[in-house]
Amino acid sequence: MRVALTFDTEHPGRPAPNGVDVRILDILRESGVRATFFLQGRWARSSPDIARRIADEGHLIGNHSNYHAPMDALTEEGFRHDVRKAEETIRRVTGIEPRPWFRCPFGAGIDNARVLEALAALGYTHVGWDVDPTDWDESQTARGVEEAILAGIRAREEDSIVLMHSWPAATCDALPAVLAGLRDAGAELVSVDELALG
Repeated sequence: MRVALTFDTEHPGRPAPNGVDVRILDILRESGVRATFFLQGRWARSSPDIARRIADEGHLIGNHSNYHAPMDALTEEGFRHDVRKAEETIRRVTGIEPRPWFRCPFGAGIDNARVLEALAALGYTHVGWDVDPTDWDESQTARGVEEAILAGIRAREEDSIVLMHSWPAATCDALPAVLAGLRDAGAELVSVDELALG
């Protein structure tokens, strides 16, 4: 069983403690885990040092749009502009090409043929998820994040992608226990590209 830990890395929609993303990177480095980070273009532009660190430490980087708008609400022109603007920013800041990996903000458009076709035309594949601990919910606790992830993985008993975010303190606080629990369960921790390769 392989598990890909993914982090949507964006400007939070509510006040969040500073430095959570750096602490997450510290934990991953200390644990020798390669994760997948979907970078919002605007976030990469405002946090270039952290974005470069994500790249320098070998994590897989994908595109999480520029403005973090629902992709199924954008016009065709607006859609192309948003995806390309993020792509250009991520490439300039990190030196990494984010294609073909894309994650729609809020999951808006993941079942929409128009959105998926537009992404494909730009060279992207949408990356969804199998386990969502709702770490973005401000009432969620570290213990709740840990339990939701481990229970979700146990229930599936197959290769899985876990959705997390890089800004909630609960996610960071849960991460060491999540990593330990996944390893105890015999999970191989991989990045999205490794899952895609079969």
